[in-house]
Amino acid sequence: MSALICGSLAFDTIMVFQDQFKNHILPDKVHILNVSFLVPRMRREFGGCAGNIAYNLKLLGGDPIPMATVGQDFGPYREHFEACGIPLDHVKEIEGLYTAQAFITTDLDDNQITAFHPGAMMRSYENHVRDVAGVKFGIVGPDGYEAMLQNSREFAEAGTPFIFDPGQAMPLFKGEELRTMIEQATYVTVNDYESNLLQERTGWDEKAIAERVRAYIITRGPQGSEIHVQGKELLKVPAASALRVVDPTGCGDAYRAGLIFGLMRDMDLATTGRIASLMGALKIEHLGPQNQRFDFDEFSSQFRQQFGYALR
Repeated sequence: MSALICGSLAFDTIMVFQDQFKNHILPDKVHILNVSFLVPRMRREFGGCAGNIAYNLKLLGGDPIPMATVGQDFGPYREHFEACGIPLDHVKEIEGLYTAQAFITTDLDDNQITAFHPGAMMRSYENHVRDVAGVKFGIVGPDGYEAMLQNSREFAEAGTPFIFDPGQAMPLFKGEELRTMIEQATYVTVNDYESNLLQERTGWDEKAIAERVRAYIITRGPQGSEIHVQGKELLKVPAASALRVVDPTGCGDAYRAGLIFGLMRDMDLATTGRIASLMGALKIEHLGPQNQRFDFDEFSSQFRQQFGYALR
């Protein structure tokens, strides 16, 4: 049972500034801002929502098919995914463009300044959901504007159940477009901030959104998550415990991989939410979005320890 993961593949370049931005950015001088930060620590990570979700779903033993457009510099990422056994048949390389990249500088207060270059992602509309055979489930994650509209429409036309995950791409869309994609989707998932923004842009409250899908799923960080079931039932999912908190980057994508895994196996929503929660907790224990390692048996053991019952 393959899951088509639509979204971005990106490189994340993460730098640490050993001071506080506030000591160098003067509020009364921002109109003539000209600052330089020495960043002795830097690392480059494989990222992008489609890449992160596919990686985490593969850890669970799922069968992800990422669909994205990338640039001529994709080689190291390709080698990484080939080593993971993740197929790249529907990842299109475009000559003359770079793969999407985020350049993130973090200070000692965990404030961040980020520059994002979309690169080849802006041509992701050149891929089509309808061209991928054997897909039983899908997700429309943050991507190019035209691609997200197109992917939602083509999943709906094919009758393939899918999750709509607007994420950081939400500001690209008008309220009417968001309402259409919600009505085409089977599930919608957002974090608490995105939930407020989605309600504001669509004019629909949580209940109105939940009534239009099988479940509306909202993550709330350390407070766990909520699953609104067709506007009739609210399931509260506890946050799984992490051994240590190292890096939250990619936790939301790990959570979404857990959702896909549980939903594709017809698990009940309470269990599916707990799988997703544990995936996020296991990710937060590691730097970067794709550096955690485990197999399904190890995950199952952790699940039983955390929640007191076994996965079937």
